[in-house]
Amino acid sequence: MVKSSYQHAIFLDRDGVLNQCKVRNGKPYAPRSLADFVLLPNTKLALDRLRREKFILIVATNQPDIGNGYIDEVEVELMHNRLRKELLLDDIRICPHRQDVGCFCRKPKPGLLIQAGVDYQLDLKSCWMIGDRWSDVAAGMAAKTRTIFIDRSYNETFPKMVSPEVTVTNLSEAVDFILANSKKSNN
Repeated sequence: MVKSSYQHAIFLDRDGVLNQCKVRNGKPYAPRSLADFVLLPNTKLALDRLRREKFILIVATNQPDIGNGYIDEVEVELMHNRLRKELLLDDIRICPHRQDVGCFCRKPKPGLLIQAGVDYQLDLKSCWMIGDRWSDVAAGMAAKTRTIFIDRSYNETFPKMVSPEVTVTNLSEAVDFILANSKKSNN
């Protein structure tokens, strides 16, 4: 494999980070149709700032609704095609399995991030994971990335051993923090 000219990546959760999710009783739910798939404000502007700094942009998302039979893979792919087109993402990695399968790719396990690290020859310690759930932060920690938590005030508690490097309220604040605190070289 030829080494990428990029050396560092930003891993992004999808629902609640890039696009809106429905929140019921304090719990977020992914959209189940392309018609309900709405990007959050300023998402493209935030990612454009990272792209200008030569970061690889990789979505790492759990999509258990596929395995649970609530949404067809084709519908999810239509959503992802929209993300690729509008946000110019480098890659989208998904775990389509149900919550009880026990696979290595379902966050909080780090499989999606570790495999992307191998495929892109990334220095994971110089990469970032941005998410809105404790499982995103835990996956980043397990993969040895730096972590940013976007607090959407969901009704969930972080396990004791899971702690993000920083907590912000939106993607733009996360990007501000990354650009001010990255130790990447542009060689």
